[in-house]
Amino acid sequence: MSVTQSLKEKHVAVLAFPFGSHDLTILGLACKLARAAPNVQFSFFTIPKSNHSKFSTFKFDVPNNIRTYDVEDGVPVNHVFSGIPVERLDLFLKATPGNFQKGLDAAVMETGRKVNCLVTDMFLTFAADMAEDMKATWIPLCVSIPHNLSAHVYTDLIRRLFNHVGGDKNGGQHQTLELIPGLSPMHVKDLSDEILPRHSNETFFSYTLSKIGCVLPRSTAIVMNFCQELYPTPLFDDLKSMFPALLNVGFLTQELPPSPLPPSDSDTTGCLSWLDKQSSKSVVYISFGTAAAPPGEELKALAEAIEESDIPFIWSLNNDHKHNLPNGFPQRTNKQGKLVPWAPQAMVLGHASTGVFVTHCGANSVFESIANGVPMICRPMFGDHWMIGRVVEEIWGVGVKVEGLVFTKSGVLESLKLVLGHEQGRQMRERIKALRELVLKAVAPSGSASQDFKTLVETILNS
Repeated sequence: MSVTQSLKEKHVAVLAFPFGSHDLTILGLACKLARAAPNVQFSFFTIPKSNHSKFSTFKFDVPNNIRTYDVEDGVPVNHVFSGIPVERLDLFLKATPGNFQKGLDAAVMETGRKVNCLVTDMFLTFAADMAEDMKATWIPLCVSIPHNLSAHVYTDLIRRLFNHVGGDKNGGQHQTLELIPGLSPMHVKDLSDEILPRHSNETFFSYTLSKIGCVLPRSTAIVMNFCQELYPTPLFDDLKSMFPALLNVGFLTQELPPSPLPPSDSDTTGCLSWLDKQSSKSVVYISFGTAAAPPGEELKALAEAIEESDIPFIWSLNNDHKHNLPNGFPQRTNKQGKLVPWAPQAMVLGHASTGVFVTHCGANSVFESIANGVPMICRPMFGDHWMIGRVVEEIWGVGVKVEGLVFTKSGVLESLKLVLGHEQGRQMRERIKALRELVLKAVAPSGSASQDFKTLVETILNS
């Protein structure tokens, strides 16, 4: 059998966790792999809403050796949601692995190729057993920073050490994680509820994630949405000692190096044309991603601060949250700024007029900010945001968390002044420029990210 014929029998199944920007990240990885291995068949699985968003609404461009498949979201017909934030995640995870198995069976039937390799989100812990049953290799993807991966790996230890802390915000929550290599700057309060539950009722989501540390040793390789150069040495050494095939392939939602911006009139949101009229590094860009939003009172305080500052702004705000803005805000500020339901984030961050990014500290938002050299004002909200916020402010020094970790009018004004008009802000820009250079070095042809990606492709081809 020829090498080409052998490759044409390869079939890689890519399983997404369809919440936040997890699905976008693993789709970015799938596309990159499919372009690098054009003779391999890739099948991409996620819920219908996610597939529709990527391929119908945003016309995501995928190579022709990727086929997409819908899997059930686990929500019963006529289900009324209780308002518990993780309910949708629990319902989805309870439908696994059966929903994915059904999709895989359809893909095998359609392509005529058995699956040789499973590439999945790290949160889909059932994949270790699934890959074993299929006699396929398993390669999980960690979307977040490696500090968060480490916390998941050491979940059992963390729970044994700190379970007594619970909701004690004034005492134990300020203890540090110095017993874990590379995590000494982190506080107990930075841990997500999935790693250290604060309530007696553990969610199914939390239960699923608690198994990450047990199943990862069964993987063939682990893909990081990250660059080796950005690790603290003790953290890198510890993770590498446990997982020798830890592959840091660069940022997966951001083209690296960033492409030149397209003609401004090709941007149908009007953001680029509007930015063209602003001064260099003068604009505040505000976005809280696809799954996060501050409480209504905080949105109101943020809007009041932006209006009083008179700083030009682009605010990507879902229409569902506009009712929280002060009365008349859109009309009064229509010359000062631009309010849009969605913005082409990487392009906005890549524009010379953008001076600061007000963010929830989602991993991809932070990585895109670094890739484009834009310092941040951080308001973490849930999950890994707290840990990422601490890294941004205290380890990398490329942003500042809002005072008290909530938006107040005075706190936002102070943060804007600090980043845009203060010596401290100038130092942040210098530091984020240095981080950007490290990232660009990593993705150069001989760089660490390029070499790790090459190893990943070879691992898949040899599966």
